[in-house]
Amino acid sequence: MNWKTDDGGKLLLRLLVGGLLILHGVSKLTHGPGEVQGMLSAHHLPAFLAYGAYLGEVLGPVLVLLGVYARIGGLLILANMIVAVLLSRGLDVFHLNPYGGWVIELEVFFGIGGLVIALLGAGRYSTGGAGGKWN
Repeated sequence: MNWKTDDGGKLLLRLLVGGLLILHGVSKLTHGPGEVQGMLSAHHLPAFLAYGAYLGEVLGPVLVLLGVYARIGGLLILANMIVAVLLSRGLDVFHLNPYGGWVIELEVFFGIGGLVIALLGAGRYSTGGAGGKWN
């Protein structure tokens, strides 16, 4: 196999972002989206919208991990992280946590990771291959 550095990097990025985020999705699948429903209710939004978290924390990571419609998966992850920040913190994001980290560093990691996947695509080490508009 002729390992191409760019495609190898895309594979590692997909495995990291998709693999870590899907753990959050599995938690929602096993325990339900109750916490998200509470945040939505606090903002006077319908609780059923919490099921949209499954798009960004289950479907998006699965698409990214498989490399099928990976760009769409990356955008789903980005959208999910934007909503997560707005629901949990609003615009109050410009400070550090007690350990010196940015209060939204995890959301930023996943969101920017999703955006980078959407921009770069899955690469040739994916189920969808390097071809295709959405891979």
